[in-house]
Amino acid sequence: MHCDPRFARVREVFERHFADGEELGAAFAVYKDGELVVDLWDGIADRWTGRPWERDTPAFVYSCTKAVTAAVLLRLVEQGLVDVATPVAEVWPEFAAEGKGSVTVEHLLTHQAGLPVVEEEVPVEEFDDLPAIAARLAGQRPLWEPGTAHGYHALTYGFLIGEVVRRVTGRTVGELVAAEIAGPLELELWVGAPDDVIERTARLKAGERPRRAPGRAERSGMEIVESADRPQDAQPTGRPQDAQAADRPREARAADRPQDLLAEIQRAALDPASLMNRALGNPAMHRLKGGANHPVILRAGWPAAGLVTTARGLAGFYQGLLAGDVLRPETLRDALRPRVNGPDKVLYLATSFGLGFMLPSLTFTMPSKSAFGHSGMGGALGLGDPERGLAIGYVMNKMADALTGNLRGIRLVQAVYDSL
Repeated sequence: MHCDPRFARVREVFERHFADGEELGAAFAVYKDGELVVDLWDGIADRWTGRPWERDTPAFVYSCTKAVTAAVLLRLVEQGLVDVATPVAEVWPEFAAEGKGSVTVEHLLTHQAGLPVVEEEVPVEEFDDLPAIAARLAGQRPLWEPGTAHGYHALTYGFLIGEVVRRVTGRTVGELVAAEIAGPLELELWVGAPDDVIERTARLKAGERPRRAPGRAERSGMEIVESADRPQDAQPTGRPQDAQAADRPREARAADRPQDLLAEIQRAALDPASLMNRALGNPAMHRLKGGANHPVILRAGWPAAGLVTTARGLAGFYQGLLAGDVLRPETLRDALRPRVNGPDKVLYLATSFGLGFMLPSLTFTMPSKSAFGHSGMGGALGLGDPERGLAIGYVMNKMADALTGNLRGIRLVQAVYDSL
């Protein structure tokens, strides 16, 4: 392990998390002005076998993938192969169905397309058939008028953007990441992991389940995504009969007071008919034994939630962005210009996005307004800060409770900034 003396506070926080029993296995890496100043790892990669976490142990990091996928699409913009203002249907004609002819690539990148849910349940046989899942979305009607609001496209973001990439290049997001980003920069970063990487990937352990009232549904979508270490029975995830009631405007269901909003979020998390759960729960990883630990998921390379990486690889990706090795500086600057900000139709709390990158908000709490990046379900985190020359990656295998977030990553990031 390595930690520059200037960042001794970071190591203290990292070690305290293990001493307090908050971590099972984890890694944290920081680049400062292009120099790797923190490279820490510790703990257990697989609690069933006792396999230790090594320097090259990768982990599945859920939605941290979205930033990498955005970079792939923006590289195509730089090459003149597509424009963010282009209607999606120009490169994907079938997408124009059900009144979606004016939906642009930018709408996909900013969660404004109105397609946060795959309405029909995706069969397990399609989990590694990304074009088939994309075809389901192409035939759907948006849940709101595209461009008028935003709502987190937790899984559909990747199938939509991935299909645009495939239509333009004939290649998958994962193939382009390997050929144009991870390969040239020598990053431990895979959107769709090969078998040898899967063998050494950390096994995720589910977080604590939120308390639920008697008679509530057995499982919420958030728990489905987090229940990565438990075999689960299949549950229907298609749009229920009363979905319109579940999706009615938040303003009609909760007051503006924070405690009321929190109560509304908790109700949504426990309601299988809520837009939140339908967005998070289809395709349903829990239908495979071990959930996100299953080789089908690790190998499939879902472009919204399919990244397998080390902390050093994730931090290295953001260092590549800051250095101009992944995107041109002007492309990155434009991508970080806020496109949407405010209440999110899916997550309820305020979110803020540039072109595929999270910006500081209630759901991406950062010590710096110039930070950008993406978090992942359960607590993984990747970010860059061009003003401070920071690139950070945090991966772990003990999932956090989705309703309370992951203070471990936030504490580590704060310790980095406190060390500057």
